[in-house]
Amino acid sequence: MDRIVHILAQGDAAAPAILSPGRTAMSYQDLRDTVGRLAGQLRSAGVGRNDRVAIVLPNGPEMAITFLAAASCATAAPLNPKYREDEFRFYLDDLGAKVLITRPGDADAAHAAAPSNVVRLAVEGEGSDTTLTAGSKPLEVSPVDQPEADDIALVLHTSGTTSRPKIVPLRQRNLTASAQNIVRSLQFTTADRGLNIMPLFHIHGLLAGLLAPLSAGGAVACSTGFDPFRFFDWLDEIRPTWYTAVPTMHQIILSRASRNTEVVERSPLRFVRSSSASLPTVVLEDIERVLGVPMIEAYGMTEASHQMASNPLPPEVRKPGSVGRGTGIDVGIMDDAGHLKSQGQRGEVVIKGPTVITEYENNPEANEKGFAHGWFRTGDQGYLDEDGYLFLTGRLKEIINRGGEKVSPLEIDEVLLRHPAIAQAVAFAVPHAKLGEDIAAAVVVTDGETVTDREVRDFAATYLADFKVPRKVLIVEEIPKGPTGKLQRIGLAEQLGLTKNE
Repeated sequence: MDRIVHILAQGDAAAPAILSPGRTAMSYQDLRDTVGRLAGQLRSAGVGRNDRVAIVLPNGPEMAITFLAAASCATAAPLNPKYREDEFRFYLDDLGAKVLITRPGDADAAHAAAPSNVVRLAVEGEGSDTTLTAGSKPLEVSPVDQPEADDIALVLHTSGTTSRPKIVPLRQRNLTASAQNIVRSLQFTTADRGLNIMPLFHIHGLLAGLLAPLSAGGAVACSTGFDPFRFFDWLDEIRPTWYTAVPTMHQIILSRASRNTEVVERSPLRFVRSSSASLPTVVLEDIERVLGVPMIEAYGMTEASHQMASNPLPPEVRKPGSVGRGTGIDVGIMDDAGHLKSQGQRGEVVIKGPTVITEYENNPEANEKGFAHGWFRTGDQGYLDEDGYLFLTGRLKEIINRGGEKVSPLEIDEVLLRHPAIAQAVAFAVPHAKLGEDIAAAVVVTDGETVTDREVRDFAATYLADFKVPRKVLIVEEIPKGPTGKLQRIGLAEQLGLTKNE
């Protein structure tokens, strides 16, 4: 199995493949027929292997189907529908998009940004009636050139928090290998039914949420995106056996669980999964206590086709605070000189294997910095224990250098989240005239609770060395997040007005 079409061939023809709240299930046969038809329509529009197909659609079954069609015959390039015109202009130009797919009358900013030579297509209908149109006229269906395993199936940009976003080219074989690794680590079967609340323009939602369960012949419920007010209704209607999310989503779900205890009690969940950001141990413990199922923390990034490591399911050992063991790839710890370090020693996490890219696209500088001695440098700091479990201690660029003392903000987050009045917390660096950097934290208070900044600092001081205690604590209604719901430390000081040196 080394191409997307092989993934779609796994499910029993009559078995449900794509679900959606309030809609009839789409069978595997319907999915294969619809994806094949859309791929043929793309071919009739002049799209061939490795041509870039920009997709600007809201979350849901049609987004999933369109992605599968583009990835199975060309190169899918899903983009965040909430981008502004200038952002679309950059991404469409940088990708060299040949086609732009939207809904009729939708995505004005994307259309305004698209060059005149980009072919504009629209998705109409739903489910098995989904079709591609040009000027409201359905496209003809032409024979499709089958891709090779080395063809690029998906391109995504890195976040670009501190530099120009980099293009990550993921090949057919990268995606299929990653999907199979996730299937093995989570023991997916045809009986599994996932609730996908992650965006389908993000590697987490595309791989763990969509391709992996399909490659096991299971079903995927494509929601409209994470909605805390509808999540438990979906849980009751879809009756998923699992879902995957980022830590901030799990925290929001926890905050509403007490109002939905009956839904939780009758839920058939067998586990929940967390990835794409470090999961505070207290959140893991609370999820397991409230939902009554194992929480599986995994480690993923775009350059590795998502999952790199994962904690195993019971009865194997799960280690809270770790992101588990490598899943189908090699994981090492490297020093600044490029030497691999021994177990227990901290350094940069490096990876290599069949899911990992070999280079960024058209970016020699990033390639020189990002690869060393056959390994990809993740930019994360961590260590491996005696059993090969990986413990992350922070992003190297997020480590706070307070007068020469290196402080991991993750350690501070863990302590602050132990306070009973704190629902969310994030520590970050702020500029300091003498120390270079100092430590600040933003916290969101649990509903019905009160806490002062002094009380938060005093609480932290009982668990942390003095130099690790945040000098500023901001109590906010909401912590700014990225488009996928992840907390973003870099740039937070500026967003919260804390960039003046003290």
